[in-house]
This record gives sequence, structure tokens and C-alpha cells, in this order.
Amino acid sequence: MEQLHKVCTMGNCGCDICFGFNGNIPTIKFQMKIGSISENQKFEKRIAVTPDIVKKYISLGFEIVLSENYGSHLGIKDKEYLDLGVKFKKNEDEILQSSDLIIQLGILSDNKISLIKDNQTLIGVLNPYENEEKLKNLKERKVNLFSLELLPRITRAQSMDILSSQANLAGYKAVIESFANFEKAIPMMMTAAGTIPAAKVLVVGAGVAGLQAVATAKRMGAIVFGTDVRMASKEQVESLGGKFLTVEGSENLETEGGYAKEASEDFKKKQEELLADTLKKIDIVVCTALIPGKKAPLIIKDHMISNMQPGSVIYDLAAVQGGNTAFTEADKIVEKNGVKIMGESNILNKLPISASNLYAKNVFNFIENLYDRDQKKININLEDEIISKTLIK
Repeated sequence: MEQLHKVCTMGNCGCDICFGFNGNIPTIKFQMKIGSISENQKFEKRIAVTPDIVKKYISLGFEIVLSENYGSHLGIKDKEYLDLGVKFKKNEDEILQSSDLIIQLGILSDNKISLIKDNQTLIGVLNPYENEEKLKNLKERKVNLFSLELLPRITRAQSMDILSSQANLAGYKAVIESFANFEKAIPMMMTAAGTIPAAKVLVVGAGVAGLQAVATAKRMGAIVFGTDVRMASKEQVESLGGKFLTVEGSENLETEGGYAKEASEDFKKKQEELLADTLKKIDIVVCTALIPGKKAPLIIKDHMISNMQPGSVIYDLAAVQGGNTAFTEADKIVEKNGVKIMGESNILNKLPISASNLYAKNVFNFIENLYDRDQKKININLEDEIISKTLIK
């Protein structure tokens, strides 16, 4: 973006407009500005701009402005950013008001949202199902809103897929957390005093998080089972060394976008019977079943838990959306009949550095696709499926 200014009448004032006295009309080049402010670290420790990604933004011609101590809680000092060309401001309000693109993890607070102006662009995980009113107000002010969890499941969008990158880490960490709360050894151990049998793990839901949970549990020596309403998951679970539990005569409950859809009552009844019988022999359960925009499906009911072995552990990754069990409470360990049931609002707060690195790369790839290098501006091309599906209209 370029803007021409006439020289001032004095010609040698040294102001930004004049650039010194040379009798010519100077050209001032303006860069598009990307801004990001600190999240509420009580709920969100991840960051949207990491040092590794700064150079890539600058090479595209962007100016980066962050709030002070932006990554200090992750051990990233401001100087590390400054050395790469990032600018810092104490006043977060000023960052929000002056940035062309604002990158965050989640939706901003009401006070911060009120500062965003017409034609600015907000990119993040905006959760339109829960934040409908907030987003409606922003749309009325002609703010461009891109919610990255709405990315289509297509090959070209894989490098931008924040759900996959974050779910991978969540599936891994869920297994680690559940194993840490299980008071027996995981792999089979043969000793002179006798043999310790391998722990049996059931993963409910074989999406990205579930498949990573299967792989992680298997690598740590557990006997692993997996189940999902999508029949395409069978081959994937088995390729990772797990055994797939199939409801006899099951239907394929997969949407065109690759997500799970709600099951019929008949399927739910058959699945319940299979699970109830299986859970009697399972030591650890990792639940990952979610339906976008809806309350998490109740899969493991109270009577199933009452028949599980005391000392068993259930880790529920769906806790923030109500949970897959009858007793899940986010950020609590609930004990029922000797079975520990646990889940967190944001398990990725336990892996914030790895999660931030992946998220920042996903967002950069999205912006690179959105940015017109020749025109030096964002190009909201609605013929591009990636843009049209993530833009909140």
C-alpha cells in the first residue's frame, strides 16, 4: 500500500512526511500490520506467534506487533522477538486498534472486542456455535472473521489444519495423564517373582486424537482397543496395532467433511451393549468422541462404570463439551466405585510450547493463502474453499 505526501512548505523540517529537503515528492510505504496480544493465561497458555514463524511473516512484508512479555511464560524473552524485527507495545488496546490482522487463540473479551474497527481481520478459534452474539456484533461492524476450526478437510488445507495438529498433541497427552494416574505398570513385565500383565486400553473415538492415543498407548506396551462410528477408522486403528471393536451390522456414520455424525438409537443400543461387556476387562479408557457444535455424546454410562474394575482410569478429552461419561467434570478427578474419571478444559496448557509451535505454523500457512503478495493486501476470494468455509458470514 503506498501513499504520496507533498513536501512541507519549509522543506527541511525533518518530519516523517518531508524526509529531508530534496525538492521531490517522497513515497511512504506502509506495511500491513499483524498484531497479537497476550491470552488470559488462567485459561490459555498457548501463543499465536512464535519466534520461528516471525521471519516468514516479515519475508511476506508484514510488520509484527506484540504485547510486552508476550511469550515470557513459555521462556521466550521479548529480546528474542526484537532481534527478529518484532515491535512491542505496552498498551494492548493500541495493538488491537492499529493492526490490520489480529491473530489470537480464542475469542477476545468483550472489552477488547469493542476496540476492533471496521475492515480489520480477526483470525483464531472463534467457536461460532458458542459465540454467536459476539461474532454477530463484529460482522455488523464489517470485521472480517476467520474461524480456523471450520477449515475443510481437504488436502490443500492440511498444513493449516489446527484441529489435527492440536488434537494430535491432546491424544498423546491424554494417554500420558491417564497412565500417570493408573497405579499399575503399563507394559507386560516378566520377573522372577512372577509376570505383570500388560494394561488394557480402550480408545473411544478414532479421529486424530484417538489415533494418536492408540499409537502412544501401544508404544508404551499396552494392549489397545479402539472403537468409532466411522467404519473407515477400522483400518487406521489396526494399522497402529490396535484391535477395532465393531458393532455388528453397524452403519457408517461419517459426514462428507470427514467428521462423525450422530448415531441412530438402534446403533447406540448395540454400541452400549458392546461397550458394557468390553469395559469389564479394560484398565484405562481414553474418550475422544465429539460432534462439532453439539454437546459431547454420552457414551459411557453410570452402569458401565459400576462394572469396571476398581483402580481403572477414564480420561475424557470431551470434558469441555460435557464429556463422554456420566460423571465427567472438567478439571476434576471424580472417583466412582474405585474408578477415576478425569478431564480438563484445556489439556494443551500442559504442552503449550509444542502446541504453540504447531498452531503458529498453521496460522501462517492460512494467512499466506489469504495474502495477495502483488497487491500487498488480504484477498477474500470466496471461490477458494479454504477461505469461504472459514469466513464467518
